[in-house]
Amino acid sequence: MTAPHLGLLGDASSVHVQRWAREMRARGWRVSLVTARPAPIEGVSQIVLRPVRRASDWLWRVGEARRALTQLQPDLVHAHYVTSYGYLAARAGLQPLVLTAWGSDLLVTPRQSALKRWLTAWSLRRARLVTGDSRDLLAAARALAPGVPTQLVHWGVERSRFAPVPWADKPAAEAVSPRNWEPNYRIDVVLRALAQVRAVRPEARLHLLGGGPLEADLRALTGQLGLQDAVRLHGRLDDAGMAAVLARCKLSISVPESDATSVSVLESMACGLAVIASDLPANRDWLAPEALVAAGDVAALAARWLALLQDDGRAAALGAANAERIARDGDRRVQMDAIDAACRRLLQEAGR
Repeated sequence: MTAPHLGLLGDASSVHVQRWAREMRARGWRVSLVTARPAPIEGVSQIVLRPVRRASDWLWRVGEARRALTQLQPDLVHAHYVTSYGYLAARAGLQPLVLTAWGSDLLVTPRQSALKRWLTAWSLRRARLVTGDSRDLLAAARALAPGVPTQLVHWGVERSRFAPVPWADKPAAEAVSPRNWEPNYRIDVVLRALAQVRAVRPEARLHLLGGGPLEADLRALTGQLGLQDAVRLHGRLDDAGMAAVLARCKLSISVPESDATSVSVLESMACGLAVIASDLPANRDWLAPEALVAAGDVAALAARWLALLQDDGRAAALGAANAERIARDGDRRVQMDAIDAACRRLLQEAGR
């Protein structure tokens, strides 16, 4: 029996797209990728579009994407990020089409202008299925395109890699911020909160993962706050590198202004860390109320951070509860089995 051919559209440079491609290959799909940001993915052929440097460039990649998909002739098209690759896939017109929303594409971009809202809704209406990793994200999809079929699919955690280590083996006061260095993720808030925490607990330390365009600004702020000896800017790490940092830490901090379910938060939970996160709908689905703070509130973040440093037993209990929750609901294999089944169902409906 010939393997079904999946035509993915997304950033090959994204670890999430790389993971998705590998997981679908592991489930018997032949995977091809159309991308404007190439990177090697074993076993996945790629057609590379011209680089995209600004949002408007996506409008000028329609012809290239259509020609690429016509050349590939996949059995099913699946685009990641509705307002970029999703738009290209919708314009290409091949079916069945699956769109996966990532967060800002539905929670932020449609609010920026009437045109962006219209284009987002137009793309969604052409999908046979829209997936997202939080209930509020899927609600946004249905509000933009009433009647569109949706399915909750988390990115999930590779629990063989992201697993707890003994709490007693961890240094006493190390925390990690695993989010990218971009404006939405408010790493500046985390640094300012650390400065307040260190006024009481000078042994507090912070690891910054993710990387991004604000690196120079964050390095400058670290210096202005006198945190050079307390902060390590790792940048982007692979799964093994990230797991090694998480194994050292007791606390993970994620305080973006807008977000769907964060994979790095789930991975932190899987490793048995206590978590402090923005009070957003997606985080409420995963974390206890005491773990949530208002986005942008430096004082609230510092107070919560300090409270966990002062009560190590409570931090350990929260970390254990987080690991149990991921073991129950966050395993990547379960989530990818679900999307594999959904895609195969769409193929059957299409007579393929």
